[in-house]
Amino acid sequence: MGKGQLLQLILLHTAWEMGSGQLHYTVPEESQHGTFVGRIAQDLGLEVGELLPRMFRVESQGDGDYFKVNEQNGILFVNSRVDREELCGKSPLCSIHLEVIVDKPLSIFHVEVEVKDINDNAPIFSASKQSLSVAESMLPSTRFPLKAASDADIGSNAQLKYKLNSTDYFVVEEKTNDQHSISLVLVLNKPLDREKISVHNVLLTATDAGHPELTGTVHLEITVMDANDNAPVFNQSVYRVKLLENVTDGTLVIQPTAVDLDEGTNKEISYSFSNSVSSNLFTIHSDTGEIRVKGKVDFEDTSVYNIEIEAKDKGSPPLSGHCTILIEILDINDNAPEMSLKPMLVPVPEDSSPGVVVALISIIDRDSGVNGQVSCSLLPTGLPFKLVSTFKNYYSLVLAEPVDREQVAEFSLVVLAKDQGAPSLSASSSLVVPISDVNDNAPAFAQPSYTVFVKENNPPGAHIFTMSASDPDMAENALISYWIDEKLWPLSSYISVHSESGKVYALQPLDYEELKLLEFQVSAKDAGLPSLCSNVTVQVFVVDENDNAPTLTGPEEGSILLVVPAMAGYMVGKIHALDADSGYNAWLRYELHELTSGPWRVGLYSGEIITTRALDEAEGSSSQNLLVLVKDHGKPPRSVTTTLSVSLVVNTQVVHVDAGLPRMGGSPRPLVDKVNVYLIIAICSVSSLFLLAIILYVAQRCQCQPKQAIVYGPGTATLVCASEVGSWSYSNRHSHILAGVSGEAGAKNDLMVFSPNIPVFSENGEVGNMKELAPDSSVQVSH
Repeated sequence: MGKGQLLQLILLHTAWEMGSGQLHYTVPEESQHGTFVGRIAQDLGLEVGELLPRMFRVESQGDGDYFKVNEQNGILFVNSRVDREELCGKSPLCSIHLEVIVDKPLSIFHVEVEVKDINDNAPIFSASKQSLSVAESMLPSTRFPLKAASDADIGSNAQLKYKLNSTDYFVVEEKTNDQHSISLVLVLNKPLDREKISVHNVLLTATDAGHPELTGTVHLEITVMDANDNAPVFNQSVYRVKLLENVTDGTLVIQPTAVDLDEGTNKEISYSFSNSVSSNLFTIHSDTGEIRVKGKVDFEDTSVYNIEIEAKDKGSPPLSGHCTILIEILDINDNAPEMSLKPMLVPVPEDSSPGVVVALISIIDRDSGVNGQVSCSLLPTGLPFKLVSTFKNYYSLVLAEPVDREQVAEFSLVVLAKDQGAPSLSASSSLVVPISDVNDNAPAFAQPSYTVFVKENNPPGAHIFTMSASDPDMAENALISYWIDEKLWPLSSYISVHSESGKVYALQPLDYEELKLLEFQVSAKDAGLPSLCSNVTVQVFVVDENDNAPTLTGPEEGSILLVVPAMAGYMVGKIHALDADSGYNAWLRYELHELTSGPWRVGLYSGEIITTRALDEAEGSSSQNLLVLVKDHGKPPRSVTTTLSVSLVVNTQVVHVDAGLPRMGGSPRPLVDKVNVYLIIAICSVSSLFLLAIILYVAQRCQCQPKQAIVYGPGTATLVCASEVGSWSYSNRHSHILAGVSGEAGAKNDLMVFSPNIPVFSENGEVGNMKELAPDSSVQVSH
């Protein structure tokens, strides 16, 4: 190793690359094992004592274990021989990349060791001997091409200079063309004389510019020939040709022409390649000099070809002329873009924010110029995605707009890459982007509220209604469960809802006389995270059945009625009865039993006992029994009977009787004439009340606020019922109402109006999908 190399080794430095944090060292090639490279631990800011505990190690990115680190002192040294020519060839920059890894905590450092070239390769000629034939008639300055030497080193170590020894007839020159290609020529320095020297043996030496200088030699054997003293001459020393890539085999490239001033066979010329570089891609016709394409010419492989052509005559000795063919390959658009698409966020959650990266796209086009310029687009248009250029030919597929899985569950898109060549070439890649569900939809009922009619005395556990809510989400986000707050007593003792099917059950028989309305909220909740919920109000109206017979309130069974002789129409007494039912079921009528005889009749709806003719004293000899039947209008009707005794008072004394009896000797009451008047007044009153109730009910439903709680309390319901003959009766009785009304815990008065057309119910007590009810229905739902 010379002093210069030793100085370079001693002054070996390290530097951080700007912006990358990479440690850089240099070392000469062919350095011996153990040669110091750098204090890597110190340069990385690591203590020597922590190298072993932190598992300090060096990994090479390529083959070969060229460097190692002494873990005792943190010094990077040469481990094995590094041959720059073997590692990097003729590349001007030769580097070995190392990765330094330490644990606890994990850190990774990048180290670049640049291998410097040394002059370790001597110039080499392709053959140890070159033979030339030179006519003695050649004039000075005639030039003969030689095969130059090659040097595997680079830079000044590969810069060669040539010299000849032991001759004054020839000199050697180097010629550089505009493509920086060096040609070596032998120049005739003075005229030759075959008679003096027929063969010149010359040693050609090639010396490089390294330190120390290395040399290579070749023996030149120059034979001086007589006669043929004119060599072929090309009309140009350099021919320039432009050729499109991918031309077909046999395409004519150029036809260089040489001229020989001799005659006969000395004038006949044969053409050939003087170098072997182009023989694989081109052919030359030996007689005409036509150069044609033989293989595939690809611009992406080589853009310029430098071909040396020799024209040799057939004289003896043969003479030759030379020229250079420079073929420039023109690029055509023969490479379509190559696309790589890497999904990053697939599927895309439907709550993703615009700007999230869905996929990364990289595009490569091996052509050059406009043929290699690529534009990228997204098809079809109108999708909620867009392409964002992050670097040359690098794109990100990002979400441009919010997406909703319930509207579109997945998107199929095509990324199209198109170059600017003519004709344009393109590549495409398809991507299906599914949208994943999030729980963003609460269950929804088809109606804001439901009204259900249930006949009283239902069997325990009867199914009275089915709730149904829908959720457009999927999987567990659409799995709905139904529930009622069971803590709200006493609602839980009356009603239950199945959590999965939404079926509403009556847990016990309902009694209209005790409970007329159940109003509660059913909640539907999905299984998403977080769970979403919605409520619906359900009103269950208990429909009365004729399960109570009329009861008599006066007079008592067997009571005696006293009557004085009077004319027809005289009121003897009045029967009072009540029915715990409502409507038709509580509408009573009074009749005399068929076994009863005498001048009596009873008011059909008033219960008043009236004489049908004048009585005389002869009929007062004995009492008469009246059997009165009190019957309601239910189906089937229920009834009760009572027996009263009527006695005729023969004297004229005025007798005052108890409640319900007429005065003795009083004038007759024309009750029969007043019945029609009463009926007209009743019908008008009830019709007005009915119309008012309808208006109040509609106004209440329009102004109804969401109910927050369920309360329990008593209330009085007024039932207004029309008779078959146009007369009316009223039944006011104590009732209980369970209702979900926020802020009302006290009593509540309700006016409940029923038309004579009683709803029809089914036998099984179900209402199917809110459709029109079939005859004999037991449950009616009002929408």
